[in-house]
Amino acid sequence: MPSQAALLIGSITHARKEWEAFSSILTLKEFPSGTREEFLENCRSGKYDDVVAIYRSNTSNKLTGNFNSELIAALPQSLKYICHNGAGYDNIDVPACTKRGIAVSSTPVAVNNATADVGIFLMIGALRQAFVPMAAIRAGEWQGQTRLGHDPNGKTLGILGMGGIGREMARRARAFGMKIQYHNRSRLPPELEGDATYVSFDELLASSDVLSLNLALNESTRHIIGAPEFEKMKDGVVIVNTARGALIDEKALVAALDSGKVASAGLDVYENEPEVEPGLLNNPRVMLLPHIGTMTYETQREMELLVLENLRSAIEKGQLITQVPEQKRLQNGSGHL
Repeated sequence: MPSQAALLIGSITHARKEWEAFSSILTLKEFPSGTREEFLENCRSGKYDDVVAIYRSNTSNKLTGNFNSELIAALPQSLKYICHNGAGYDNIDVPACTKRGIAVSSTPVAVNNATADVGIFLMIGALRQAFVPMAAIRAGEWQGQTRLGHDPNGKTLGILGMGGIGREMARRARAFGMKIQYHNRSRLPPELEGDATYVSFDELLASSDVLSLNLALNESTRHIIGAPEFEKMKDGVVIVNTARGALIDEKALVAALDSGKVASAGLDVYENEPEVEPGLLNNPRVMLLPHIGTMTYETQREMELLVLENLRSAIEKGQLITQVPEQKRLQNGSGHL
C-alpha cells in the first residue's frame, strides 16, 4: 500500500482510467458527495492525514464551499498540493495556501479555445442583437422587433487581459476584419503581441467598439468595470464577458444599457451565479449563456488530463506544471514555497 494518498473531491468524468492508474503510486481517496461540514469532519478526524495532493474543481465547490482560510486551516498537515480543475480559481484563498506552503495549480491553456469560441459567439450575437430574432421565430413572430445590427469588420476589439483566452479571442476576431488593442498589467513580448496594439486602461475604455473581459477575478479586479469606467467608454459600446461575473458591477451595466451608453452585451458569467441580475435577464439587447464557456467534451477531457499531469508532476518531481501565477511570481522573486 503506498504511503502517500491523493484525494479527489467531486468526480472525474472523462479521465477516470487515468486517475485510477495513480493507484500504483498513491492511495486514492474520494469525497464524491457530501457537505462542507462532513468534509471538515473528515479532515479533523484524521481520515486524510496521509493526503499530499487534492484534486478539486469549480464544480466540486458545491460540496465543500470555498477553499477559504477556515477550510485551508483544517486541511491535513501532509497536504502539499491542490490541483484545481478550472482556469478561474477565485474560490481558493491562494494567499492562505501559500502561507501554509501548499502549492496550487489551475488549468489555463486547456480552456482557451472553447472559451474564445463562446466569446466570439457572444460578440457576434451582441453586435447583431441576435436574441430578438431568435426569440421571435420560436414565438411564431418571424422577425418580430428585429432591428439592424452591426458588422464586426472595421471595429476595434479591446481586450482586457491578453492571456491565453484573450489572445485566442484576438486571433478569431482578426478573421472578421477587426482591429485589436489590449491592456495588461504589463505589455506582452512581440511574439505574443503580434499586430495588437498595447494601450493604457483608460485608452482601452475610450477607444474600443467592443470590450472583451478576459482576466482573472481577484480583489484588485473585482468591479474593475463599473459606473466610472462606463462613463469613459464610447457611446454604443458592446461588452463581452466570459471570465468572471464580478469583474463587472452588474447594476452599473444595467444602468449603462438603459441609458444607451452600452448598446448590447454578451455574457456567459454573472456576479451571483446561478442568479442573474433581472435588468440583464429582461433586456432583449443582452445575449445570455449559463456559464458554458468550457462545456465541450474535448475541453473537459483536456482539463481533467491537465489536472492529472499536475498531480503526477507534483508527486514525481515536486513541482506543478501550471502553478497559479501569484505563487510563480513569489518563487521567481526568491520567495519560498
